[in-house]
Amino acid sequence: MLKKKPKYVMAILGATGAVGKETLEILEERKFPLESLRLFASRRSAGETLSCQGKDWKVEELTPASSFDGVDIALISATDAVSREYGQKLGAAGVVVIDDSAVFRMEQDVPLVVPEVNGDALQSMPRGIVAIPNCTTTPLVMALKPLHDAVGIKRVVVTTFQSVSGTGAAAMDELVDQTKALLAFREVKTKVYPHQIAFNLLPQIGSFNEGGECSEEVKIVMETRKILGAPSLRVTATTVRVPVLRCHSEAINVELEKPLSANEARALLAGMPGVIVFDDPAKKLYPMPLDATGKDDVFVGRIRQDQSVEHGLNLWVVSDNLRKGAALNAIQIAEWLINRV
Repeated sequence: MLKKKPKYVMAILGATGAVGKETLEILEERKFPLESLRLFASRRSAGETLSCQGKDWKVEELTPASSFDGVDIALISATDAVSREYGQKLGAAGVVVIDDSAVFRMEQDVPLVVPEVNGDALQSMPRGIVAIPNCTTTPLVMALKPLHDAVGIKRVVVTTFQSVSGTGAAAMDELVDQTKALLAFREVKTKVYPHQIAFNLLPQIGSFNEGGECSEEVKIVMETRKILGAPSLRVTATTVRVPVLRCHSEAINVELEKPLSANEARALLAGMPGVIVFDDPAKKLYPMPLDATGKDDVFVGRIRQDQSVEHGLNLWVVSDNLRKGAALNAIQIAEWLINRV
C-alpha cells in the first residue's frame, strides 16, 4: 500500500492512447501531487514527448525489462495483455496498480471501484491492485446508487449508445474518414469495425457468447452487481455502437422495490456526488453527448415514471467515457488512497 508522501511517482502504461492523454490533462487540472511521471507505450510511440504540469516527459518503450523502481502508483490503460503481464508483477512489487482493463475486475480479491459509489472497498487491496469498471458501468451505477440505497432495486434494463472513442483513437479516425468519404461520394473503407459506422448503428460491442450476448453486455451485468454489492440483482443490457466521437449515453429502466416518484428520484440523484440532474422537458433540456464532452460529471435527465410496471422509473444518462468512464475515475481512486494514508 501507499506510504504518506508530499508527492508521488506515477507510471502510466498506455500513455499515448486516448485515455492516457486524457489522464495527463486531468492530472494537470486537479493538481495531483506528482514528484515525477514515467510514461510507457509501444515501440512506435517511444521517444515522443508529452506535457503535464508544466514539464515535458519522454515516453519510454514498455518492455519486460522496463524498470519501475521508485514508482508509487501505476495506471494501466493499454491492452488486456499488458494488464496481465504487468498488473500482478507491479502489485507484488509494492506498486499500487489502478487497472482499466477487464482482466482483474471480477476477481474476488481485487476491488472494483467507483469512489462515489463504493470507495470503502479500497480499504482492502491484498494484491495491491484495484480495477476500474467498464466505461458504461460507471455512469450506470452512479445513477443507480442513490435509488438502490433509498428504496432498493429489483431489476435493471439498460441500453447503451456508445461512442467510438470507447474503441480508441483508430476508431475515432475511422468515423471521421468514413464521414468525409460519404459526403464526398467516395468508397467507404472499414478496418476497426466489422461494418460501416458512419451514419450507422452497430448492435454489437465485443464478441458474442453462445447465448447471443455481447461481452460488453456481460461485463455490465457482472460489474454492476459487484459494485453495488447485490449479487442477485437482475440486470440485462443491450450495447450499441453509435457514430458519436465522444460520450456514452444510456437508456435505463429501473424496477424498484418500493414506490418512488419522479420528483423524489430527481432529488436523490441531485444529492449524489458526481451527478448532475439536467431535466426540464418543457424547455427541451436533457443530457446530450455535446453537453457532457470534457465534463467530469454524470448527467441524468428524462426522469419519468414507467407506467408499464409497478414502481418503475426511466432515466437517460450521459457521461464522458474518456473522463469519468476511465481516466478521471482512476485518478479519483489515486486521490482517495493518498488522502487516507
